[in-house]
Amino acid sequence: MKISSAYIHIPFCQQICHYCDFVKFFYDEKAADQYLEALEIEMDGYVPGAKQVMKTIYVGGGTPTVLTAVQLEKLLKMIDGHFDIDKCEEYTFEANPGDLDQEKADLLAKYGVNRISLGVQTFDNTLLEELGRVHKEEDVYLNIDRLRHAGIDNISIDLMYGLPNQSVELFEESVDKALELNLPHYSSYSLQIEPKTVFHQRYKKGELSKPPEEDEVEMYHLLQKKLREEGIYHYEISNFSRPGYESEHNLTYWDNAYYYGIGAGAHGYLPGKRTINIRPLPAYLKKVFEDGKPVLHEEPVELKEMMEEEMFLGLRKMEGVSRARFKEKYDRDPDEVFGGAVDTLIDRGLLEEDGGYIKLTEQGKLFGNDVFASFLID
Repeated sequence: MKISSAYIHIPFCQQICHYCDFVKFFYDEKAADQYLEALEIEMDGYVPGAKQVMKTIYVGGGTPTVLTAVQLEKLLKMIDGHFDIDKCEEYTFEANPGDLDQEKADLLAKYGVNRISLGVQTFDNTLLEELGRVHKEEDVYLNIDRLRHAGIDNISIDLMYGLPNQSVELFEESVDKALELNLPHYSSYSLQIEPKTVFHQRYKKGELSKPPEEDEVEMYHLLQKKLREEGIYHYEISNFSRPGYESEHNLTYWDNAYYYGIGAGAHGYLPGKRTINIRPLPAYLKKVFEDGKPVLHEEPVELKEMMEEEMFLGLRKMEGVSRARFKEKYDRDPDEVFGGAVDTLIDRGLLEEDGGYIKLTEQGKLFGNDVFASFLID
C-alpha cells in the first residue's frame, strides 16, 4: 500500500468544549503563526520535493476555521504546495458553526476544499450552552448557506446523543432539523465522558449524569430509522450517507490503510509503524524547530497487529470484513488466525456472515467494543 492520505491537525479553538479530549488550545494569533511555520517544516519532512498525489486530505482540530482569513490562506497555500490538490478526490476541513464568514468559505473553495465537516452536535440552544459550545442553532443555517454560496455542497454534520439533560424527544427534534437541511452525510456519536475534561470533573463530583442506557439505545435506533427513511444509508457504526458521499478519508482508517499524521498530537500510520506526535504546543514547536521531527512515539506494527486491526477497524463498516480481501492481504483466512472467534460471536448473535463478508448484527453494533476485543490474538 502507498501513502495516499494525510491528516493535518489544527489545535486551536475559540472555546474549549466541556466534553472534548482532543489536542486543543485557546486560540492565540501569535501562537497560531508559529504553529503554521512549524507545520510547514513538518510537511517538508514528509514531502520534500514535488507535490505528492493524495486520495484524501483531512484538516481537523481543534477548529481549523478559527484561524484568521490571512492564516487560513497561508495554511491552504502550504497544503497546496506539498500535495497535488487537483488530483485529490476528497479534501475536507472541519469547521464550527459561527466561525465561517463568507470570506473564509470562499477561500476554502478557491483552494480546492470540496468537503466540510460541521460540528453541530445539537440544534437545542440550551444543550449547546451546557456543552460549552459558542454557536447557536441559527449559526448552523447561516454557515451552510455561506458554504453553498461558495460552491461547497458536500457538507457533513455531527450530532451527539446521550447528552446530560437530553431526552429522546429532544434528540429527535435535532435529527428532524438536520434532515430538513437535505445534506449528503451525517455522523452521530454517543457522548463519552473522557478524563481531563470539564464533564469528567463534574461527573466525579456527582454533578453530571447521562440519560439511562435504554434511552441511548432508543436514540440510536431512532437515528437509524429516520435516516433510512430518507434514503441515507448506514455505512459505518457512527456514519450515514447518501450513495457516493461516504467519507473516503475515514474509510482510509477503517480499511487499515496508510496516512500521514501532521501536527501536534496527530497520529499517523506509515509502513511498518504507527506514529504519535508530541501533544503540548510549546514542546511540539520546540522539537519541530530543532530538527523537524516532532514524533513522540513510534510503535512497530507487526503482522499480528495488522490482522487484529483489519478485523476491529473493518467491522466498524456495515459491509464488514471481506474474507477474500483479508486472505489477499495476509495469505490466511480469518478463521486460521482467530480460531473460533467468528463462530462464537455468530452464536451469540453479535456477528453474521453474508456473501463472504463478516459483519456486525444490530445487536453487535450496540456492543462493538466487546466484539472487537475478541480479535486481540493475545
